[in-house]
Amino acid sequence: MRKIKKGILALCITAGLFSLSACSSSQEETASSLDLNTSTQISMVSESLISQITSIPEEELEGMIAVQEENGEMALAEAMTSWQNVMPDTGAFVKVENSVADKADDEYVCQMVVQFEERLADCDIYYDTKSGEVTSISISPRYTVGERMAKAGMNTLIGMGTVFLVLIFISLIIDCFKYINLWESKQAAGKNQSGETGADQKQVAVSAAESGEENLVDDLELVAVITAAIAASTGTSSDGLVVRSIRRVPGAKWKRV
Repeated sequence: MRKIKKGILALCITAGLFSLSACSSSQEETASSLDLNTSTQISMVSESLISQITSIPEEELEGMIAVQEENGEMALAEAMTSWQNVMPDTGAFVKVENSVADKADDEYVCQMVVQFEERLADCDIYYDTKSGEVTSISISPRYTVGERMAKAGMNTLIGMGTVFLVLIFISLIIDCFKYINLWESKQAAGKNQSGETGADQKQVAVSAAESGEENLVDDLELVAVITAAIAASTGTSSDGLVVRSIRRVPGAKWKRV
């Protein structure tokens, strides 16, 4: 890992040196092209830099990314992160097929076609014209039409599948509402039935009380009548008579009296 760090640092220093030499002749250059010397230097540095980055073992990438972030080299950290993401599709670095350096606005750009074990990839490296520092590095694998169609189909399938799953979940929730309504109806019916049962019991109790009062009234009237009859037959006052009980006598006996 130390060798890789030293290599990247040396490349950055080299980039700074060639940027200084390029600045001295920048007034003689046009806005869209570079002289052969500057273009060659940019291409050489870019090829070495992309070779260094893509040669980092997969198990060391996380550590290297953390180191670059700590040092403030965000462009290199992003380049290593990009390489980590495309490594499964590209395979190991083989060689740089060709590279072209040019100037775009306030940046130098080197566009390279890099051969990896699995496929070709387009690699672009941008440098600041004043400081010569790397500002951006991109690695874009070249996919075949079939691979692109397969990826597009997979993305479409995943998106549509997610939408349908959400719709199915929502429909299940809506279906559950009818069971909630049934449960609420049963609860309401149970409360109403309990209320009706209580009212019936109260009505029965009231009816029993009324019938008892009626029986009591009938008994008092019967006692008064019997007491008056006994007093009349004996020629005494009813005040001295107390009726203890009333018992029906068989009808045949009173007829014989």
